[in-house]
Amino acid sequence: MVVESRIQARGLYLPPPLRLPPDAPMPFAWARRFGDRVHISGHGPQAPDGNPVGPFGRVGIEVSPDEARQAARLALLAMLGSLKREIGDLGRVAAWLRLEGFVLTAAGFDRATTVVAAASGLLVDLFGPETGRHARTAVGVTATPLNSPVVIAAEVALRA
Repeated sequence: MVVESRIQARGLYLPPPLRLPPDAPMPFAWARRFGDRVHISGHGPQAPDGNPVGPFGRVGIEVSPDEARQAARLALLAMLGSLKREIGDLGRVAAWLRLEGFVLTAAGFDRATTVVAAASGLLVDLFGPETGRHARTAVGVTATPLNSPVVIAAEVALRA
């Protein structure tokens, strides 16, 4: 419960499951546990009610780098919400193994790593430097679901 307390103390929230139209196909799990590992599907930023939240579009054109960094933090919180629903208590996370960030970028925007760094920084802040430290990939892409500026995915190891 320490992580949840840190989230609340910072005025942050874990949103409910993503709200999509009823006819949207969802043939996958947002978080999938197997043994002591959990793979977390890509999440975009969500509002407190679970709806996708903007701004939407390419970083460097419709979305500023600062807005994209905030979107990365919100995407991380959405991902943490799915992880909590899968494992019950975020304190069960022994280690963040991998964080992948996909940034919807304008041609020539070469700072995807600075956008995803906002999610990495929040992760380390919430889980501490040992548990929160992770390997990371940050790439610019030409399309994302819902035209989200950032999509974050991850893998964690759980305590026995």
